Amino acid sequence: MTAPRYVIGIDLGTTNSAAAFADLDAAIAGEAPHVAVFRVAQVVAEGEVAALDTLPSFQLLLTPEERASRRFALPWAPAPDGSVGVLARDLGALVPDRLVASAKSWLCHDAVDRRAPILPWGTDDTAVRRSPVEASSAYLAHIRDAWNQTRAGGAAGAAHRIELQDVVLTVPASFDEEARELTVEAARAAGFDRLTLVEEPTAALYAWIAAHQHALSHHLHEGDLVLVCDVGGGTTDFTLVRVGARDGAMEFERTAVGEHLLLGGDNLDLAVARHVEEKLGRPRLTRSQQHSLRRQCAQVKERLLGPPPIPRATVSLLGSGRGLVAGAMSCELTRDEVLHLLLEGFLPGCGPDAVPTSLRPSGLRELGLPFASDTAVTRHLAAFLRDAGPTGAPLRPDAVLFNAGSSRQARHGSASPR
Repeated sequence: MTAPRYVIGIDLGTTNSAAAFADLDAAIAGEAPHVAVFRVAQVVAEGEVAALDTLPSFQLLLTPEERASRRFALPWAPAPDGSVGVLARDLGALVPDRLVASAKSWLCHDAVDRRAPILPWGTDDTAVRRSPVEASSAYLAHIRDAWNQTRAGGAAGAAHRIELQDVVLTVPASFDEEARELTVEAARAAGFDRLTLVEEPTAALYAWIAAHQHALSHHLHEGDLVLVCDVGGGTTDFTLVRVGARDGAMEFERTAVGEHLLLGGDNLDLAVARHVEEKLGRPRLTRSQQHSLRRQCAQVKERLLGPPPIPRATVSLLGSGRGLVAGAMSCELTRDEVLHLLLEGFLPGCGPDAVPTSLRPSGLRELGLPFASDTAVTRHLAAFLRDAGPTGAPLRPDAVLFNAGSSRQARHGSASPR
């Protein structure tokens, strides 16, 4: 087998996916190779393709007319069956019965057949459904085709095709064995045979270590306990890692992993949407209006929390049917309101003996998925630290690493131990 030229890392996320790579041939002797972000080409507007740092994990299932129109054409697929990325996410809010979303959350939902065509959930049109495995494979196949188009074009670049490279794919630490196997199945279907799975909290710690390799002893010491808090778009992962030493070099051992929590940025989007509905007087919304509102709230949340943050923004919602314009609704949402929802609902202060509640919050209304009943990440963390302790007393980490997009929003971009 030909030696790979690249190592490619892929973060298959609930709401966004991303890829990075290292050129092994360009590595300086004795030094780790430079890691660069791979910008993924995708349709960002009808007839317009752009390469971006992230690929939204959404697939819009296209009609025959849309395929024939070439409005969703890609350099490698002039008439695709589905569109993945920015435009899929944005247009899909208007046609939710053809929008596949949250595939990663469904991939670990053991109460459904994850190989069965069940997505989009709730649609009556069985002809356009995809399974969670198929949807996950579609995102990976999009990254594959984008890579091969830009970095392996022509006969001379055939050896650079992604199928011939070493691929590292991240999964939540709390994924059970079946969810991991299904992830591998999705990757194999996309053509990734040289595959390694790495748990997301571990990958985050590796990335931090690589960025601070010349000053590790300043931040970490033998015997330290590192807590990795990975709060992403759809899941929350807690992991404890013990720092050790062997032959003068640091080594790291994972000592505890939290339970699988479907809790993250998606839940905050739902809570913000529920808050906006309250401000609008609880109108009766169609399925399309609900999806449009949720997507708008996600965009507004990101703008309000920054960076850079803005003080207020307007959420507008079109009417339905003949009342498209006359039935339009809008309201103003402030940064303080979103911060209140975030801090009080998801990051409230609590003591080490706090216990997650079993009441289901009104903001978690996504049908089908078993979201965590308590949205307070802090209470789940308190329970994890108690359960991980040998005597039931809560452990006290020496360092904390915050990872993923939700953590950056909550902490305005800071993420480092100590």
